[in-house]
Amino acid sequence: MLQRISLHLGRTPAQPEGSSRDGYEITAPLDAEGRLVAQEWQVSRDKCRVRRFRPGEPDRHGWLLHRAGGEGGANWGIDYDDASSEDDEFGYKLDRHRFQLGEYVSIREQDGDFLPYRVVTIRPVGASPAADAS
Repeated sequence: MLQRISLHLGRTPAQPEGSSRDGYEITAPLDAEGRLVAQEWQVSRDKCRVRRFRPGEPDRHGWLLHRAGGEGGANWGIDYDDASSEDDEFGYKLDRHRFQLGEYVSIREQDGDFLPYRVVTIRPVGASPAADAS
């Protein structure tokens, strides 16, 4: 089932308290344990969107990627421009991580640094924001 996942920046040296103004909204298929499901992504990839938001910058919109290879046999990432792979961002072991409230995932940004993001909401696509999963 497609879920809308909201991530906020966790604690970093530059942001010791983290930031709710810096993060991602990801639409992705998750199983009952909160793991990304490649087979469901394959069927609904056109609906698997990402919005990157950061203070002082315009929002960036892209697609959730799944690529074979890499550690663990697959990489999950974000593609902002179909014509170039230079702007892609990739998660750290997202094929194994669970998206659950309060848990953290790491995303490697274009500058090559991994940053921690905390899962703050998960809700089925089409559900109102008041129906956030726990």
